[in-house]
This record gives sequence, structure tokens and C-alpha cells, in this order.
Amino acid sequence: METIPFPLRPTRGHPALDPLALESDLRAAVEGEVRFDDTSRALYATDSSNYRHTPIGVVVPRTLDDVVATVALCRAHGAPLLSRGGGTSLAGQCCNVAVVIDWTKHLGRIEAIDPVGRTATVLPGTILDHLRKEATQAYQLTLGPDPSTHDRCSIGGMIGNDSCGMHAQMAGRMAENVESMEILTYDGLRMWVGKTNDEELNAIIEAGGRRGEIYAALRDLRDKYADDIRGRYPHIPRRVSGYNLDSLLAEHGFDVARALVGSEGTCATILRAKVRLVYSPPHRALLVVGYPDIFEAADRVAEIDKFKPLALEGMDDGLLERARRKKLHVDFLEELPEGGGLLVAEFGGETAEEAADRAREVREILKREKGLVSSKVFDDPVHQAHIWAVRESGLGATARVPGMPDTWEGWEDSAVPPERLGDYLRDFRRLLDRHGYDAALYGHFGQGCLHCRIDFDFQTEEGRARYRVFMEDATDLVVSYGGSLSGEHGDGQSRAEFLPKMFGKELVEAFREFKGIWDPEGKMNPGKIVDPRRVDQDLRIVTPRWLPTTHFQFPEDEGKLERAALRCVGVGLCRRHEGGVMCPSYMATREEMHSTRGRAHLLFEMLQGQTLQRSWRDEGVKESLDLCLACKGCKGECPVHVDVATFKAEFLSHYYEGRPKPRLAYAMGLSMYWMRLARLAPWLVNALTQQRALRAVFGGIAGVDPRRKIPTLAPRSFTSWVRSRPRRRKAAVPSPKQVVLFPDTWNNTFHPESQVAATEFLEEAGYDVIVPRGFVCCGRPLYDFGMLDTAKRMLRRTIDRLRPYVEEGIPIVALEPSCASVFRDELRNLFPKDDEAMRLSEQFSTFSQFVAREKLEVPELKMEAIVQPHCHEQALEKLEGERAVLERMGMSYRVPDSGCCGMAGAFGYEAGRKFDVSMACGERVILPDIRQLDRRAFVVADGFSCRTQIEDATDRRSLHLAEVLRFAQRHGPSGTAAAYPERIAENERTSLGAPLGRRLAIAGAVGGIALLALRGAWRGAARA
Repeated sequence: METIPFPLRPTRGHPALDPLALESDLRAAVEGEVRFDDTSRALYATDSSNYRHTPIGVVVPRTLDDVVATVALCRAHGAPLLSRGGGTSLAGQCCNVAVVIDWTKHLGRIEAIDPVGRTATVLPGTILDHLRKEATQAYQLTLGPDPSTHDRCSIGGMIGNDSCGMHAQMAGRMAENVESMEILTYDGLRMWVGKTNDEELNAIIEAGGRRGEIYAALRDLRDKYADDIRGRYPHIPRRVSGYNLDSLLAEHGFDVARALVGSEGTCATILRAKVRLVYSPPHRALLVVGYPDIFEAADRVAEIDKFKPLALEGMDDGLLERARRKKLHVDFLEELPEGGGLLVAEFGGETAEEAADRAREVREILKREKGLVSSKVFDDPVHQAHIWAVRESGLGATARVPGMPDTWEGWEDSAVPPERLGDYLRDFRRLLDRHGYDAALYGHFGQGCLHCRIDFDFQTEEGRARYRVFMEDATDLVVSYGGSLSGEHGDGQSRAEFLPKMFGKELVEAFREFKGIWDPEGKMNPGKIVDPRRVDQDLRIVTPRWLPTTHFQFPEDEGKLERAALRCVGVGLCRRHEGGVMCPSYMATREEMHSTRGRAHLLFEMLQGQTLQRSWRDEGVKESLDLCLACKGCKGECPVHVDVATFKAEFLSHYYEGRPKPRLAYAMGLSMYWMRLARLAPWLVNALTQQRALRAVFGGIAGVDPRRKIPTLAPRSFTSWVRSRPRRRKAAVPSPKQVVLFPDTWNNTFHPESQVAATEFLEEAGYDVIVPRGFVCCGRPLYDFGMLDTAKRMLRRTIDRLRPYVEEGIPIVALEPSCASVFRDELRNLFPKDDEAMRLSEQFSTFSQFVAREKLEVPELKMEAIVQPHCHEQALEKLEGERAVLERMGMSYRVPDSGCCGMAGAFGYEAGRKFDVSMACGERVILPDIRQLDRRAFVVADGFSCRTQIEDATDRRSLHLAEVLRFAQRHGPSGTAAAYPERIAENERTSLGAPLGRRLAIAGAVGGIALLALRGAWRGAARA
């Protein structure tokens, strides 16, 4: 195991820790999962902060009894302990040399909601949005604090960090929303804590025992430091730094639960929490006001606070510019009013009119004062969601901005009195300038909290020294304003070192005593808040030790794999349980290693070569990447565009170098070659693959799951149809409009009717449609198995084939989105300095993009449709073309928030776990939706994988957008010619029959080849 950065010394009679013995005892006692392997330890070595500590091991408990057993065994072995929620902490409090308890997989249950008492009792792993959704739908109640990670952060983590978020404006921070908690101390005491009146307090102390001892010590601590607490604690809305010793004061009810909120797991383990719910106004309106700069905007905060908004946020023009550069919410940005500094105030009401009237009232008052540049009121929920999306993307928008230095957390959430925020921001900007740093400014301005990421240099010794000097000055500045080092994210390792400046030595000693009362052995998340490690220790932002040569060139990361692996900032958007494309394998498994974040962290750890070996043969990394569907959802939705699909292809190319690949790699990875052979006699191939017994034989040889059907080949390929088609009569004046229709393997072989429909539609639009002769292919399946040498050769050959069209500037259109994405994405990454490749990439588009971009006339069709987007098109192009065409057609359509269908090329075919994950992805949303769809409605899916998954799992057949357009041209706006439109397309498909003479001529040859291939495969399988 890796050498840990500080030794686990013997304590209180415990010998030095033996991880192997601890692991063995845990496995015997815990029903859940015990993971002490290097891969699991590497996965949990960091959170969303700048720090890295490799844990001793990880426990994923199934029950609270598992947690109790884990704590007991850690105590017996003298092992430090750390509770972890979503792992999105920004100050380093969620990584440590300890046994990590991950609550989020199994212990995320809402036990009770009391609408009368307005409380909810939950287990620590409960995701915030799950509670909010259930409480709001049933009772119009909500938990007020809502960090921007609300769709994946756990309530236990929120309690540990004393989280706040936008709506802490109306409800206060987490400490003000916890009623009571069931806790477990390191020495085994299990009890409920909350407010305690004097009578109860005396009774507890008189009862004696460990509980009485703790309460007596807390009472004495309060009495000893009461004056210091009242005098030194800042009286501001966002004081998150330090322990909540003020909750022990008599005027606050000696609230032991709230004293433990924000303790970052350094005192006790939370088992359950009863949290306060507040009324959630059913209707909202946003007032967005623009000022010349962020400083003048901040000057108006106190005035707007008087109107009691539900939230009051601030953003400067630097944040918006960075979002534009990253193409984040570009359309939404256009909705914002002008101004160098914006304030976003939310108001609620029982009706939409009441909320909007309140916003307009405040707007009119603000107009009377000087300085207002512009303002808008948004009363439509859709537009409001857009505005909040812009604000919530703050961290992602300011990290990894093209053309700008990288930015990091470290000083990202200071807080001051709201009425002094404007002056603080001016001084803070001067401080940044003096140190040569830059940052966009945004945050929870209504409560005086500032967020920012700063372009620190952690790579060099000089840069780290400069960072330390800045932290000294920044902490001095915020203390001079009567503020808090942390206004939301806690102290962790980022700020705890500087707590004496804010609280004084006496109160820091009180913190030490407070922790000692609960954790006398110092084993609960050591090195945080009390006796902290230095702010510039244990930084993970260092140059990796291994810099391997790669196939992909990573042009957006200075050509460096190690820089690409460092993209992940750990915010965990990939850990959502629903919504969006990213990350389908995490949604199916709820495993950290199968999230985008987990995979990026493992790749980083592999390059570091500390916990994991510096080798492309690392089995843990392989296992993590194995369930990646290569959907590219991460590249499209991750705020910093982590590209795991590329990581997977690169890794597999080296992993299999010099050794055999799985059978499926040869069957599916080289499918473009097999399909060329199969097109010689599709009816014979169908006869061999569509019979259940033969299908099982062929599938078993190829490594295909027996539950998966093998697609049926069309009677005739599209290219064959083109060759035998009567030539169109040439017009007197040749059309100046030409388009190349790319004959991708999947539509050409399985769905030629789609390409026929596209051809006829484009010809109707006045285009000469060119279909390249010879073999052209993008090689998409090759990437799934890391066959990158073959993929590069295939792309080179295709570039040569398409060169004449590229030189003439003729647009090239593909019906298959995954093929288009190769030319729009992989081609650029493999050949970034090849001008021909770049020109080809620019001229390539999907069919829907081309129709939308060229504004081609489309027929009207007043019918309903459900649309399953291909992941690549959704990730890279946001489905803009598809939506534009369908809207111009006048169709009533919906796009379920289903994410990946689960097929993902070869992924859904592979026997075993991948098939199960594939079906779990599909069954989340899209497959049940289609089964309930009216038979007269269209199922639109452009991707071959999506169409195959739908056909396999439902009794419906989906259509390509080209078929929908051609259907509308033929059957009119109401489609009255057919009650079941998919049957029309099926008839057109089967009508593309191969000539009888040709079938007879090649039947014998292909049959012989098939038999020989089958015999050879059987012999090979027997030898294997």
C-alpha cells in the first residue's frame, strides 16, 4: 500500500494499525461492501478540493447496524474514521487517511415526513432533491438550504458542512434547519441530541455514564467560553467557519444537534437527522437587475434584502464571459439584461400574478435610484430555470476556460455583512490585482457570501509560496470586515489553519476541547478544523510522474493526457440519479467507479503512480472504464467537459496491445468488414442468425448475450439501390446545389429505407445527391475496443475518398449521428494539425443539422411523436437540428429526459453485466414511455443503436427523421394514409429486394464461406 502522509501511531493501548486485519474483521461483521483494494482507495483519495489523501479503505454499509459495526471495529483497531456523502466538498474535509464510510449507495432513505410539525426524518445518504421533491409534491414543503449540487448532494454531507445555497436566504443555513440527530460517538455511545433545557440538562448529567459525561463537559465548556463566543463570533448570516459553539449558549437552548452541524465529521457519526421543512411558495418570479459593475450591484444588496426575497444572487460580467467562451447556456445568456454586475432576486406568491407583482414592485423602486442600467422580470418557469442554470453553473463556467489560465478553489466562499459587501468586493479585487491573480465574482450576495475560483499556480514551488502569501492577506481582509473565512463550504484543510485570526487563540482552544469531548482519541476525520494540516500541504495539483505517449492528441489540453485527466473538478454532476445523459452507468449501478468523476480520478491516479501502478494494464482502471457506454454525455454535460469516451478508447488501445482482445471485439469492432460480406447474401445471413438455435450458436461464438437479438439485414443495401437506380434526367441547367450523403454501414445495411428517404427528400429540395463509391467508413465500432491504429488508417482512407468533395466545398451529411460524431470529434482529436482533416470535420454534419442550417422547406405534419435522441448528437450538438426541424413541421413532440437508451453500439450486445446495465438504462425512462405510446404516434430515433434497443425491447419500430419528412411529403399534414406510420417504412424497407439472379449466383459461395467460418470459429473456441 502507498505510504501515508502522516503515520497512524499507536494510541491508548492500540498497536500500530494493521489494515489487513481490519479489513478481515470488517468483512466478517459488515453486510455491506468492504473495499480495501487499491482501486477503491484511489477512488476516494480526493473530493472536489485541491487535496489528496489516500484512505485506509472504504465501507459501503447496507444498514445502520453496518455503520455501528464499522465504528466499533475502527475503534478496536485504532483506525481513523470519515463519513462521506456526495464527495463534493471544496475544502478537503471529505478526503483523509481513514476508513471512509460512503452513505449514498444504500442509506439514502426518507423515513418520515411530518406535515403538521413540518419536519422530515432521513438517513444521511438521502439526496437533497429527493426529499425536496417528495415534500413539495405532497405538502408544498421543502428543506430550505439548497447548494448548487442539490440534485446529488446528500443531507448528511450538508449537515457535516453546514451547507447553505441560494435559498438559505429564506430559510437559513443547515444549522438552522436541523431539529435533532441520532449520533454515534467513536467510543460507541448512540443517542439522540437536540435542544436541551436546564431541567433536561441536569437530569442527563445526574444520570451519569458516557452521555452524562459529555453533557457535563459541554456545559462547562459553554460556561468557560460564553463571553468569548458572544464577543468573537461574527453576527452575520453566513458564518460557517469553526464549530457552532454559539448553539450551546443559553439563549440558543443548549442545542447539541446544531452545535455538531458543520463539524465536518470530526466529532461524531450521524445516523439519522430530523430536519425542519419550510413552506415553499408554489409560484415564483425573478427580478434581474443590471448595474455598471459588480461593486455597485453589491451596494444595492441591503436595500433589496428589505423586501425579503427568497433568494438574492449576484454575478459579474466575468462569469458570463467565461460561460460564453465555454458555450454554456449561450441561449440563456441572451435573456439576461445588460450590465457589468447582475443581481437576481426571487420572490414567491400563492399565484403567479402575486409573485410577478412583487418583483415588479421592487423593480419600480430600484428604478428611482441612480445606477440601474437595465432590468427584467421573468414570470415564466422555463425562463426562470434558464436563469438559475446560468447561476448554478458558476463553478463549471469558471473552471478550464479556453484561452485562460486554470482556476482553483482555495478561497472561494468568504462572507461578510451584506451591507458591507460592495466595499469588500472592491478591496478584494485590489487584493487580487496586487497578487497578480484574476477571478470572476459571483455568489449569494443577499447573505454577503462571495464565490470565486482563482488562477493559483500549484505546479511550481514559487506558485505555491505565492498562494500562501495570498491566503494570509485574504484572511486578514475578511476578518477586518467582521466576516467569516467560510460562508458555505467549511474549513477543511483550505482555511482551518487561519481560524486563530478569526476567532482568537482562546476560542481555537475551545474548538480543541469541544472535539476532545466527543472524540478523545482524535480519530474522527483528523487534521480538519482542529490541529489542521497546512493549507499548502497534500495538494493533488502536481505534475504526474508518468507521461505516456498517446494516440489522441488532446488539442484542448495542450496535447497532454495528464492535463485532460485533471479536468475533473469533482462537483459530481455525473452522480445524478436522474436527468440528462451523463452518466448512464452510474445511474444504473450507483457506483462511484462507474461515474465520470470516478473514472477521471482513477486515470489521474494511474498517471500519478502512487496508489495505482503506472501502467496501461491496471485492472481497476480497466474495470471502471469497462462499463462506460462511450455515450459522450460527459463531454456534453460535464461543466468542464471531461471526455471519458476518449479516455476509454485510449486506455483500451494500450491495454490490449500485444495480447488478444475479447471475441466481441473481432465480431463487433470489425463489423464494418463483416457487413460488407453479409451484404452479398443478406437473406442467407438472416436465415442463419434469426433462427433461435443458430442465433445462440453464432452469438455464443461472438460473445453476444443470448438474450440479445441479432438485427435483421435489409434485403438490399442502400448503395446497391443507388447503383441500380435509373439515372435522373439531367436538367437543362444543372443544379448548383450538391450534397454528399455518407453511406454509413448501419443505415446502408440495416435501414436503407432511411437513406432512400433522405435521398428523395434532398432531391425534392433541389439537391444533386452524391453517394461516394467504394468503401467509406468512419470506423465508429473500433473505438469501443481501442482499435485506434485501425481507426486511424480507416480515417486516412476515408479522408482520401472524400477529398474531391472537401476541395469543392460540398457539404457531407450522415444519417447516423455516431458516424457524424467521429468526424466532428475523434477526427479532430487524432489529427488536430491536419488541414484536410479539419476541413472535412467542418463540412460534416448530421441530416437534421443540415436541414435546419440550410433552412430547407419541410412539409407540415400534424401528428404526435416521441423522440429518443442519440447520445452523441445530444452531447455534442444539443439536438438543436432535430428540434428545429420538428418544430417547423408543426409536430407535437416530446423528448423524454431519458438519457442514453443503453445500447451504445457494441455495449448492449456483450454477454453478462453489460447487457444488464444496457437494459437498466433503457428501462429507466424511454422503453416504458414507448410501450405506453399511442400506436398512431411516431417514435423518432436517428441512431441505429437506439432503434435496435427500441425494437428489441418493445413492439414498436422507430423511424429516422428523414423517414418522417418523406412520410409527410407523401401522406400530407395529417398522415391520413396510414394509421401506423412505421408500417409504411417497413413496407418500403422490404420492397428493396435484391435481384433474384444475383441471389442465386452468390448463394452457394456465401453459404460455403459461412460454413467454413463457422467451423473455424468452433475450432478456435474449443482451443480457447
